[in-house]
Amino acid sequence: MSDYPSFVYLHEEGPREGIQIEPRQLTVAQKTGFIESLAETGLRQIDCVSFVNPKRVPSMADADEVARTLKRKPGVRYTGLWLNHQGLLRALSLPLDVVGSLRVTASELFSIRNTNRTIAQTLDEQQLWLETYREHGIELEWGYVMTAFGCSYQGHVPLEQVLTMVQHVVDLAAEFEQPLKGVYLCDTVGFATPRDIEERVGAVRERYPHLRIGLHLHDTRGTGMPNVYAALRMGVDEFDSSVAGLGGCPFASHKGAAGNVCTEDIVFMCHEMGIETGIDLEALIDCARSAEDLFGHPLPGKVMHAGSLARFRNAA
Repeated sequence: MSDYPSFVYLHEEGPREGIQIEPRQLTVAQKTGFIESLAETGLRQIDCVSFVNPKRVPSMADADEVARTLKRKPGVRYTGLWLNHQGLLRALSLPLDVVGSLRVTASELFSIRNTNRTIAQTLDEQQLWLETYREHGIELEWGYVMTAFGCSYQGHVPLEQVLTMVQHVVDLAAEFEQPLKGVYLCDTVGFATPRDIEERVGAVRERYPHLRIGLHLHDTRGTGMPNVYAALRMGVDEFDSSVAGLGGCPFASHKGAAGNVCTEDIVFMCHEMGIETGIDLEALIDCARSAEDLFGHPLPGKVMHAGSLARFRNAA
């Protein structure tokens, strides 16, 4: 039996995760213009920058300038990503919305390759994050479990390991007396199938019925949208997504692989299914097409090329 949500919340990742893997380097003006256009579509949260080593991710070398230059629209949260305490302190020094989060990885190998820390070292660092959140009056919202469906270094990630990482996040939040809104399960490198979504979302929901579940999905092997649909059937209503299907993990994706699950494709499917998103699909399609112009090559989004069905309804 399906239990579709009535409203789906999409956290836009294109200006951050989408840009990081692109070879063409955009100017600060191009980046801020792209973000500002996305903010006009009805998106409520846009991930704008990463606070990472510019030698590893050159496209984020100007992250601080982008954050300072950006013209903010009321009602939109402009966020950034940090993977260590130093990155968190950078985020706090900038005019961004710092959303309290914890980030752990289910794969030991991926954790080391991605952040140069073991899982145990990562958990220790999360305590510094929580202390900093408390000092700055920042509420904890989400715990993220990366490689929750598989890892390109390790391969299969056992379900029990994923549940163990969720428990670590729950325990850390309880230790610091921070109420946890929910947990994001991240298909960081695009291993998941709809069956995996059902298994892992179901297992987390059964063990932690009080937690909301969000999903960060990739379309690396063409299962991104089927996975979204499987999650919608289970009532999941929070997704990370990327306009035009931009993105991919620079440390794990194969060259030429598709990126994150596509924002406008999700919006189209939701609207056709009677699920609201609060997003203007036509305006979002315009943003997706502008992204192709910015990066100078075709992008994998489907609806941006085929168009919505609005013109056919108008004709009728």
